Amino acid sequence: MSDGIVKILDGNTFVVSDERGDIEASLTDPTGLFSYDTRFLSKWVLTIDGQRLNPLSVDDLAYYETRFFLVPGTGTVYVDAKLSVIRHRTVGGGFREQLTILNHDEKRVSLEVRIEAGSDFADLFEVKDALKKKGEYYEQVKGGQLLLGYERETFARATRVSASTRASADEEGLTFRVRLEPHGSWSTELEVVTMPAVHEMAGLISPARRSAATMERDLERWLADAPRLECDRDSLKSTYRRSLVDLAALRFAPPVAGGKHLPAAGLPWFMTMFGRDSIFTSLQALPFKPELAATTLLALGEWQGSGIDDFRDEDPGRILHEMRYGEMTAFEERPHSPYYGCADATPLYVVLLDEYERWTGDRKLVRDLEHEARAALQWIDEYADLQGNGYVSYQRRNEKTGLENQCWKDSWDSISYRDGRLPGFPRATCELQGYAYDAKVRGARLAREIWKDDELATQLEKQAADLKRRFNRDFWVEDDEYFALALDVDGNQVDALGSNNGHLLWSGIVDKSKAKAVVRHLLGERLFSGWGVRTLAEGEGRFNPIGYHVGTVWPFDNSFIAWGLRRYGFKAEAAQIAAGILDAAEYFDGRLPEAFGGYERTVTKYPVQYPTACSPQAWSTGAPLLLLRTLLGLVPQGDYLIVDPALPVEIGHLELLDIPGRWGRIDAFGRGRVEVDHRQRRRSAAR
Repeated sequence: MSDGIVKILDGNTFVVSDERGDIEASLTDPTGLFSYDTRFLSKWVLTIDGQRLNPLSVDDLAYYETRFFLVPGTGTVYVDAKLSVIRHRTVGGGFREQLTILNHDEKRVSLEVRIEAGSDFADLFEVKDALKKKGEYYEQVKGGQLLLGYERETFARATRVSASTRASADEEGLTFRVRLEPHGSWSTELEVVTMPAVHEMAGLISPARRSAATMERDLERWLADAPRLECDRDSLKSTYRRSLVDLAALRFAPPVAGGKHLPAAGLPWFMTMFGRDSIFTSLQALPFKPELAATTLLALGEWQGSGIDDFRDEDPGRILHEMRYGEMTAFEERPHSPYYGCADATPLYVVLLDEYERWTGDRKLVRDLEHEARAALQWIDEYADLQGNGYVSYQRRNEKTGLENQCWKDSWDSISYRDGRLPGFPRATCELQGYAYDAKVRGARLAREIWKDDELATQLEKQAADLKRRFNRDFWVEDDEYFALALDVDGNQVDALGSNNGHLLWSGIVDKSKAKAVVRHLLGERLFSGWGVRTLAEGEGRFNPIGYHVGTVWPFDNSFIAWGLRRYGFKAEAAQIAAGILDAAEYFDGRLPEAFGGYERTVTKYPVQYPTACSPQAWSTGAPLLLLRTLLGLVPQGDYLIVDPALPVEIGHLELLDIPGRWGRIDAFGRGRVEVDHRQRRRSAAR
């Protein structure tokens, strides 16, 4: 599925253009060259003799480079062109573009080749919210180079545009006078460099950047170090490789990480450190790339909240939600320096720390992060219980620019009653209680086995048991047998049925006596579309199959639901959900988007695109990885890895080789034996 947009990226730097390679951005259009939350190039248009070019094809060479094949001409009917153009673009510290023009005529030609260049230096929040700039622009031309600049008090950014061959530069771009012999060619390398601004060309130092060859070698090492997948289903092998490559593309090295990488959340809006997203993705990738989890834990621990700050919704022990580096953050027009407004990242931090140690045996990191983990556990009791009822709830203190919904379903209308009404605040969503329960159980293990604090371990175990007992009483919707989406400020159930029930299974907070009923809903017609579990059940007041959190299918969500099903012994049902998501991946060329439409599978025959979904997105990239772990039944147990496969028949034979962990490297095998019929199984599950 193509949306006409071409994206290449390297860490926090990315380029988004049309299929010609051109950029014509507006304040509301997320195209351009971005780095550290600033758009350094908003216009980049190639013309020959004043004429725009038409695309023939685009080569997706790698996540960091692409090649555009173009011809001159207008109209809808292709006429044999006498010229063709190749734009080979590589991102990194800005980007380089090798521009080549080929003359296919027997005659000599003279051409005026023009690159129009410009920058609005928009902060990513300005692009997202259509806001105007407050600083001053300038342009400088010297020696065939163009410098575009922006300043607002002490905040300054600049973009330098240059070429390897002689060019005539003006304040709006570069012009080349080209003479081509019959069947001849001409080439130049255009370079766009992002930098802090200075007024003089002399003394500019280009930021360090990697060559395409270096990035290629890095990617080859990354892929070679990952477990190898062999299976009868070629599309699954393609999806697996795409997931690994996209995960490599989304690696981000924040300044506090010492050059090591963690997963950025997704392109285009979220190429930065997100607490929740980085934690979930690290959990998904643990059997494949455990080093991501280590960096995530260290970096988030470094930025852990240490005081009370209402503007940033910060508390002691709280794990950040989002870190930004742009102009609006610098001038405190946005609180993301960092912003702490999420209620789930803090308990999930403890969950990741424990799962990481179970998988890797790295007790040193657990000891090194003991203070941070204790502070996170303390936050659950001292700062997250806003109503004094023993439940984690949220309410923003920054009413102007803080996040209203601080759970993973963070859009404005995601939490609702059956009839569509929205509850007030504070809100205690159900999955938050599951995460808190899991954090206490896992924290107790770490305290007893590694920190050697039996008193804390016993306290956490008692708290977890009490939370589980109260939760199964207060959140259980008795008449329909599922868990309410939330409790409102008065302690009443926010009684819509949502996919959050699957996260409760993953956390382990669900009483075994209630699990079968929950599973019946997850695989029933109201929630399960045939492709996956919808975020909100069909028939609820706010259900919309193309509403962001009110009816779409989120691959990440489904991967954790499947993991939860396996935890409670529902192997066939986990295989059913995995099969639907992996089938959907085929229609997206192996790259699962952030979300797709929640339409019934038998109606659409293919997954319907959600129009503004991020792609690639980290936790969607991680979804096939976690589904593979779930299908193979991989569970670390001491120094051993348990393998208990339950695969759909359609997958056939599957091998995952050289799985890293505390056991060294190990192989896992399975053969598809679970019969999956998307329509028949859905009907039987609903009865």
